[in-house]
Amino acid sequence: MAYVIGIAGGSGSGKSTFLKQLKANLDEDCFTMVTQDDYYHPREHQITDENGIKNFDLPTSIDSDLLLTHLQQLRQGHSVSKQEYTFNNDKVIPTVKTLNPSPVIIVEGLFIYHFVEVAKLCDLKLFIDAPTDLKIIRRIKRDQDERNYPLDDVLYRYQHHVVPSYTDYIAPYRDDCDLIINNKSKMNEAVRVVSTFINSIG
Repeated sequence: MAYVIGIAGGSGSGKSTFLKQLKANLDEDCFTMVTQDDYYHPREHQITDENGIKNFDLPTSIDSDLLLTHLQQLRQGHSVSKQEYTFNNDKVIPTVKTLNPSPVIIVEGLFIYHFVEVAKLCDLKLFIDAPTDLKIIRRIKRDQDERNYPLDDVLYRYQHHVVPSYTDYIAPYRDDCDLIINNKSKMNEAVRVVSTFINSIG
């Protein structure tokens, strides 16, 4: 049975940067990466707030049942396929991802510990944390550069969606994690420790 590592944290905490550095230090054949972002429900199924804005920062935004099913299948040695989610960015053409089983499965996302059955699958739980001001700056840059969102939209979503969601569905699980990584500037040592551990399993 594969060893499952969860990686969560608030929006803009640096999960993507950590994962990029982590993957660069891992043997390709020893791990499979599963990202929660590929399991968003279609835009038309997302909840609309009181101002008519779609809220993608809720656990209900995610098809957690399919995420759980795919994780279970990978743990049992089966491959799975899923079309990537492009965050409604018409500049990006979605591709179909095929994930193959491996000794270590890394599942990352905002709400993975809020999904009880997904959290139960995690043998090791990591939490990426960062100061609020850095998270805001990173969120603005990412949503403008990668998702083609206008600045006013990014700021509105951060205030009305991101912050309440972090308080209710992400932060409560922080202290239950096995390792909290404080991402203020560099994460080199954390990457080294975690990658060494994963490579030893794989």
